[in-house]
Amino acid sequence: MDKLQWIQRKIFTRDALLRECNGWRVLGHKIVFTNGCFDILHHGHLDLLARAASLGNKLVIGVNTDASVKRLKGPTRPVTHEQDRLFQLASLLCTDAICLFDEDTPKELIELVKPDILVKGGDYTIDKIVGADTVQQNGGQVHIIPFVEGYSTTSLIDRIRGL
Repeated sequence: MDKLQWIQRKIFTRDALLRECNGWRVLGHKIVFTNGCFDILHHGHLDLLARAASLGNKLVIGVNTDASVKRLKGPTRPVTHEQDRLFQLASLLCTDAICLFDEDTPKELIELVKPDILVKGGDYTIDKIVGADTVQQNGGQVHIIPFVEGYSTTSLIDRIRGL
């Protein structure tokens, strides 16, 4: 398999993701899930993803669609098209599966994947993490990974604009 196929095989529809996760579970793999817009991929994102991946055997990333990002972040976002964001994330060694979601939250995707571990970045508290209750009720864990200081998509955009 060439490198491009290796990357493309990590991008899943919901149905295909469910089958893949069920297969991993049968093999005894611990599934870690995180999600986000990942609009401009930066050091903070990469740190979060690497740390999340180290908590289990398989890292699944839920990615907001362009429409979902626009609803959450405003009319000037996303900067990077969803297909480009998927490709970038699939190119990472720590990533095992990626799936788009169009809802404002990843609740449905979390209920589908049923991860053993749910990971979010440092600006969250457990009571504010969508899907935390579902994961914990299924015997899973929720981890909050501290932010890497000085990295955010908004601050990068502001720097580029000279603000």
